[in-house]
Amino acid sequence: MSENTQNNTPKKEQYSLNDDRRVKVLSPGALVAKRFFRNRLAVVGLTMLLAMFVFSFIGGVVSPYGQDQQFYTYTQMSKEYVGVTRNDKLRFVVADGQEFGSIAQSKGNEAIKKGEETFTYKDNNYEVENLSEDLYVFRQGRTVLAYASKDMVTAADGVAELSFDAKLAALTAQAAGETTFTADGQDYELDADGNIIQSGSEVAYIGRFVVSAADASVVISRDFRDRLEEAIDDNITEFNYTDADGNEAEYDIVYDASTGVWSVKQMTETYVFDRYASPNKEHWLGTDTNGMDMLTRLMYGGRVSLIIGFIVVAIEGSIGIVMGGISGYFGGWVDNLIMRIVDVFYCLPSMPIIIILGAAMDAMRIDSWTRMMYLMLILGFLGWPGIARLVRGQILSLREQEFMTAAEACGISAWHRIFRHLIPNVIPQLIVTCTMSLGSTILTEATLSFLGLGVKYPFASWGNIINDVNNAYVMTNYLFIWVPAGICLLITVLGFNFVGDGLRDAFDPKMKR
Repeated sequence: MSENTQNNTPKKEQYSLNDDRRVKVLSPGALVAKRFFRNRLAVVGLTMLLAMFVFSFIGGVVSPYGQDQQFYTYTQMSKEYVGVTRNDKLRFVVADGQEFGSIAQSKGNEAIKKGEETFTYKDNNYEVENLSEDLYVFRQGRTVLAYASKDMVTAADGVAELSFDAKLAALTAQAAGETTFTADGQDYELDADGNIIQSGSEVAYIGRFVVSAADASVVISRDFRDRLEEAIDDNITEFNYTDADGNEAEYDIVYDASTGVWSVKQMTETYVFDRYASPNKEHWLGTDTNGMDMLTRLMYGGRVSLIIGFIVVAIEGSIGIVMGGISGYFGGWVDNLIMRIVDVFYCLPSMPIIIILGAAMDAMRIDSWTRMMYLMLILGFLGWPGIARLVRGQILSLREQEFMTAAEACGISAWHRIFRHLIPNVIPQLIVTCTMSLGSTILTEATLSFLGLGVKYPFASWGNIINDVNNAYVMTNYLFIWVPAGICLLITVLGFNFVGDGLRDAFDPKMKR
């Protein structure tokens, strides 16, 4: 080989044995990350969680609707309009200012059935005047106390009622077959159809149908009463009626044989919640029972469920680290005391306690936001013993090692040794435990919300969204109400479990063997 060729060949760089460039060294954190991302199942779980976080937190921001925004629509609804009874029994009407109670009326009925002209009640004598088989008048001396009649006097406009004397005079005239009568200084006419006329205007009428409006503000016209009575007499179950303002409506008549009442329902166009609307271009997952957009509720529900999960785990971790750290480091009577407290918490029936507290908050009508805060505090306060035992066990094994002996020899305080040297060595196990418990916390919150004891309206959570499925009909016919929330719960909890398993294997690879 020529001298020029040797000069052109680059010399290979030589490293000494103590040169850091010989070996590429990874930090402990980088090694954990490398092992974690080599675990395909852990990566899948992390991807699932990222998708749910983006869906819940970013989706709620970009959604054009609010979590409690309600949507309305017009629909034909059947509403209770009036109730109708045929008065086939004697009905008592008591004069103004007179006393003739239910017991006296019962005594009067007995006298009528026996054909007696007098009866006694509470040492008082009463007279029964028979004007016809459908009209009886009750007196005490010359004073008229009441009358009992199968026919009723009803104002023509449904508002301006005649006086007691006018009603009795009208019924008396009808029983006697007269066409005129006088009452309260006024002259009235009575036609063959039972219409009471004063000065050429109909003011009332006599009939056996009693029509009671479901809404006190509704005035039943005479024309509608006549049309209704005609339909009932002809056994018609539905009819159309146009009122004086030209508004036409359809009416359904349903007879209840047990009560003897005809229920008249009006079909009207009503502005109501757009309940259980099927998925469409405006509402991709339809609407719920309150007319709210389901996709938006799912987004905000995920935000609430995830926030509750993280805050509860943070509370559990904070209490557990402090109690476990103190117990494991000091030992002795301190350890015994804290472990007995942990045993007491393990013996508490958590779910019944939470249900009782939830019912108490319902009774006290605590607002939704405060209730959610209480829920997080309760779940966190009841869940710390497991973390405390984990921390205690780890610290018991670490406190006897050489680095702790050196720290104590250097004069470092006990609290500094616990929270600056011992606790950081427990963090890997804590991360795994807390990650795994996030899924169970979210499931617990969803269960409580489903039972109506967790997050309340107007806040959404995946649990109270599923709570809308309160009967078999909704569950089988409106799958878009509860299936998406169930899928979100499944993906989130499964993702946390996958990530927890991946972190456990990354921190301690020997566990896979």
